[in-house]
Amino acid sequence: MLLLKPLLSAFLAIAITAGPSSPVHPTGEHWSWPLSPKPAVLRTFDPPDKPWLSGHRGVDLGPVLDGEPVTAPADGVVTFAGVVVDRSVLTIDHGNGLKSSFEPATSNLRPGDPVSKGQIIGSIEPVSGHCGSSPCLHWGVRRGDEYVNPLDFVQDMRPSILLPLG
Repeated sequence: MLLLKPLLSAFLAIAITAGPSSPVHPTGEHWSWPLSPKPAVLRTFDPPDKPWLSGHRGVDLGPVLDGEPVTAPADGVVTFAGVVVDRSVLTIDHGNGLKSSFEPATSNLRPGDPVSKGQIIGSIEPVSGHCGSSPCLHWGVRRGDEYVNPLDFVQDMRPSILLPLG
């Protein structure tokens, strides 16, 4: 019994330090990329210091082709499908306060339509401007009113940690 206690303590220390073997996502599930195959990240998430300041509240993915399909990264319900200023935007509510938006993405879906992870939800609209001369998909994710990094849902962003051997 005396030997069991140190072994149990060592096991718990390793388990707590190592963490789970797969990424821990804010939703408890793994999302998929909204483009296939996995796209390049042309511009990363760069949130502003204050909500009213300029920043990049999502990621730009590409390069993309006009008409390329966009897929749902997770199950949800469409809350917006329309034009904002000069671009088509699609927004999906994934529950737990999480919403993702895609632009420029045209869609035949309407608010209230359910979507499933991996389902084609729209296509890239032939619009230039956001990514300069090369078209891209801007993907944003909000938790409540706060924008969060979409890459946290599709990549393990945790730093690597080396553990002692003994």
